[in-house]
Amino acid sequence: MQSLNILEGRFSEFNAFSTFETVSFDKNKRGLQLLEQLQTTLDLKQLLNKFAMEAAKYIDFSGLTFSSDCPDVTVRGSRKGKYERQFELVIENNYLGTLTYAINSSMSSTNYKILKELHQYLLYPIKNAIAYNNALMLAMQDGLTGLGNRRYFDKQLHRAITHSNRQKTDVGLVVCDLNKFKAINDSFGHHIGDNVLIHFANALKSSVRESDSIFRFGGDEFVLLVEDASRESLDIINQRIHQAITNDPLLMKYQVTCSLGATFLNRADTAISFFERADQALYRRKMNMTHKLSVI
Repeated sequence: MQSLNILEGRFSEFNAFSTFETVSFDKNKRGLQLLEQLQTTLDLKQLLNKFAMEAAKYIDFSGLTFSSDCPDVTVRGSRKGKYERQFELVIENNYLGTLTYAINSSMSSTNYKILKELHQYLLYPIKNAIAYNNALMLAMQDGLTGLGNRRYFDKQLHRAITHSNRQKTDVGLVVCDLNKFKAINDSFGHHIGDNVLIHFANALKSSVRESDSIFRFGGDEFVLLVEDASRESLDIINQRIHQAITNDPLLMKYQVTCSLGATFLNRADTAISFFERADQALYRRKMNMTHKLSVI
């Protein structure tokens, strides 16, 4: 977990947020002004940036991070400090997350009290922002496997293409599905079929890097988005997937196998042409029915 540093007294040159001289905190007037600012957004990053700009009028710190069940959010312009000071945000006995300040000197009791007061105005806005973020994530998630769904894939694919064109990096796309999955459903029932899909999703998760993304399109079709990709990295993923299937007792019990097709992003590609080429590679692979990765 990241930590933060809080500075006492006048602002230091490390303060990335302060544009004001230190003033006393008026809980009525300034507190309501802060609350009004925080209620203008449900975006966690924007919310934390707004809070940091206001808090920097009273407390000197060089960085601020909020950690919760959602991905960590760090304030724009944050820098490391000599010390870290953490505050747990709790509302109605429910833990929301932890604020970590980067500071360069010990915190006085006055500064500590001010921060605690400021945090009271942050509680409900951040609770609402977390609920909104969770709702967005659920809308982007496959209910059975917990992987990203088609909607999330479309969003991440456009982001990856933009990033690749800007940074001149290679992006790989791997499309995979299970061989003869319909026969498993027909012979053993959809309950077993669902378990097979869950175990296969877990096999995919264990076969990729943290920076790679996995999505379920529906049925038995899955897609892997591999950034900073190479032919070697795709071959390694292919080998790991087949090994993970072999190591899974349930998948081996029902003799599960899969086919994978892959391609690399071309500069002239659109999201549609990129995916269609990977899908064509998958079709070739299924026709050959080998473990060798088909890349076009």
